[in-house]
Amino acid sequence: MTPAPRHFLQLSDFSRDELDYLFARTGWIKERFKRYELYQPLRDRTLAMVFEKASTRTRVSFEAGMNQLGGIAINLNRGDTQLSRGEPIEDVARVISRMVDVVMIRTFEQSIIERFAAHSRVPVINGLTNEYHPCQILADMYTYIEHRGSLSGRTVAWIGDANNVCYTWLQAAAVFDFRVHVSGPAGYRLEPTRIAGADRAHFAEFDDPMEACRGADLVTTDVWTSMGYEAENEARKAAFADFMVDAPMMQMAHPDALFMHCLPAHRGEEVAADVIDGPQSVVWDEAENRMHAQKALLEFLVCGRVEVA
Repeated sequence: MTPAPRHFLQLSDFSRDELDYLFARTGWIKERFKRYELYQPLRDRTLAMVFEKASTRTRVSFEAGMNQLGGIAINLNRGDTQLSRGEPIEDVARVISRMVDVVMIRTFEQSIIERFAAHSRVPVINGLTNEYHPCQILADMYTYIEHRGSLSGRTVAWIGDANNVCYTWLQAAAVFDFRVHVSGPAGYRLEPTRIAGADRAHFAEFDDPMEACRGADLVTTDVWTSMGYEAENEARKAAFADFMVDAPMMQMAHPDALFMHCLPAHRGEEVAADVIDGPQSVVWDEAENRMHAQKALLEFLVCGRVEVA
């Protein structure tokens, strides 16, 4: 019997050993890329990218990454598939997974990607759902490691909406033994049902974002209005007015602290221009590392472990 494929639907799907392996492979693959050395372990392999939510970075990073690995990426928007006409996601999975080697999906509810994966013959990658964004945190963690070393024992300050990126940081903290300080306005904080039973040793909530940043090794945020919540934009702007990451907030963090943002950013809203464009910001490395981390992920899911050279 053919073994069931490995999927990457949440960060917690992988063990710490597997994630450490991916970080090592990311560094090796990135070094080869920077030296313009050809590395194509996925020749004649095909990635299907299914987008129910539009994206710039996810599309470019996966498509460019797959091409660099020697493979081919097929882009499918919702209108390009029969999903827009009501075809069951299970049937789409059964068909697509007979034709390609790996699938990346960027969609709405986590249950959609879970249903797809349950009927797929090939690995499925979560490119973003309403609940989780594991590829983003894979890249963010690698970026921190690249600049400062291990996150174990460190403190990450998350300022803003308790969204899919935030919840994925909480998963990462449990796997790698660090703390996340979460601070957002009332009505946009962690949902009690989603953190029930979670180990409080790995996260804490703060009413005051300045206190959340105190002593932090990494300060990170996201847009106040995520995709799908545009109708709430004005209400969110009012609610988050005191939660812009600015210079005084960064001064509360460790002197060596980094700033990250998964982008796109709105300067003057969730982050001040002098922070995102300042010396502590590593957002451009973070954005580039989406591609390198995802190349390591694609290699692992399709080829298995490759001995680190």
